[in-house]
Amino acid sequence: MFAIALVPIVLGAVVGWGGFLGVRERLTRAGGTGVRTAASLRSEAAFKLANRVAGIPTLAGGAVAIVAGLAGLAMPTTAGLIAAAVVGLLGLLAMVVAGARLGARAALSVPAPAPATPAGCSGCACGAGGCGVLSKTDGS
Repeated sequence: MFAIALVPIVLGAVVGWGGFLGVRERLTRAGGTGVRTAASLRSEAAFKLANRVAGIPTLAGGAVAIVAGLAGLAMPTTAGLIAAAVVGLLGLLAMVVAGARLGARAALSVPAPAPATPAGCSGCACGAGGCGVLSKTDGS
């Protein structure tokens, strides 16, 4: 029965650590963690903001799961232990989803980066073969 209480404790620690890293802006787009939406992945600034915003609820969700797992260990019955573990995991899930939604919305507030212009082209309408500069080839 000890293993049942261990599930929310371990998951809470792992998820809470991810939330802590998000708040500290230590997550990278190259890794597989964090808020990973189209808006958050379009720039480093958007990714950091999304994960900083999502980090607090994620950290809180981890704490809820850890506390629920520890409370499950104090339960005198197996039913109480299971109930505490389920409540902890549901709390963890709810907080992570809420954090992800908040982070995704925050990423939308970061303007999209300007498209890069080709080398040698200073903002002109580049087409196939040049910058739209017409040359006279007919000799007139």
